[in-house]
Amino acid sequence: MTEMTDGVLHTLFRSEQGGHEQVVLCQDRASGLKAVIAIHSTALGPALGGTRFHAYASDEEAVLDALNLSRGMSYKNALAGLDLGGGKAVIIGDPDVLKSEELLLAYGRFVESLGGRYVTACDVGTYVADMDVVARETRWATGRSPENGGAGDSSVLTAFGVFQGMRASAQHLWGDPTLRGRKVAVAGVGKVGHYLVEHLLEDGAEVVITDVREESLRRVLDKHPQVTAVADTDALIRTEGLDIYAPCALGGALNDESVPALTAKVVCGAANNQLAHPGVEKDLADRGILYAPDYVVNAGGVIQVADELRGFDFDRCKAKATKIFDTTLEIFARAKADGIPPAAAADRIAEQRMADARAAKAAKGSAPAL
Repeated sequence: MTEMTDGVLHTLFRSEQGGHEQVVLCQDRASGLKAVIAIHSTALGPALGGTRFHAYASDEEAVLDALNLSRGMSYKNALAGLDLGGGKAVIIGDPDVLKSEELLLAYGRFVESLGGRYVTACDVGTYVADMDVVARETRWATGRSPENGGAGDSSVLTAFGVFQGMRASAQHLWGDPTLRGRKVAVAGVGKVGHYLVEHLLEDGAEVVITDVREESLRRVLDKHPQVTAVADTDALIRTEGLDIYAPCALGGALNDESVPALTAKVVCGAANNQLAHPGVEKDLADRGILYAPDYVVNAGGVIQVADELRGFDFDRCKAKATKIFDTTLEIFARAKADGIPPAAAADRIAEQRMADARAAKAAKGSAPAL
């Protein structure tokens, strides 16, 4: 973007958004590309995070989303045990209208210009086929098709990881790592949510769903007539007898309106940035609702695309994603020991890993040459 409003600059330099290493504002007039690439941290390695293609209400909103999402990726990658930092990109506009080969190629050139500091992948509004196009202009695109040396759809292991987080939540709260007989509400049954429904049904759960897209609902209901659909998210969170609520669409699902209305005892879902603002995690804890931090349980997808960097092996990825169960239990135990909400405990563990990595780099840099 060659023209920036004061609002964009204010968003970039707000004190509460601090800590990012680099933010790149990208514009290609010929293709209509307007994008933001945010690199939060490279303490653990190159910043890995997907590209979101969305019709933002303003440039300021797009920048804020990139900042929030990239920070979340740093924490997610740290707790997933990856030697990768956190970054995220957003392309501004309606993908159904604006997306083109020319635009994706232009975006790929911006990613390549960063020299490997940022590695991209799919996110909301972008797909495997898009990453194949982006990869024609950059070495730093993952989430590509198997035909092009990639891992394919990362939603598969994202859903699997969320399921592991639910199993850990059940173990922590009810003493048994199964969803059998539990009532689970899934908000959003698109890229990740419909795979999650499969895991839940296989494990014997009762499933209630909603989605803003009729075709997404129909796909699940046609295949699984035992699943119940409700009109909207507001109706879903108020469903009687819920054990688990799984937000699997856009962020901000847990806010001042939704948290008081929740009937579920656990929140564990695939959506990024579920907490609308600081303090929501305490509101959940005060209501006795167990929150499995989103960036912990939805890390299966990033584990999958990260593996492309070393030559993809699905079984190796699935084994690593299975460990989300243990990580989630570790966070619940840390939260109990420290007397803090699980979200705060997860942050402490991730921050410590990043701090240790920075200290190790500093020590190595200051060591005398032999």
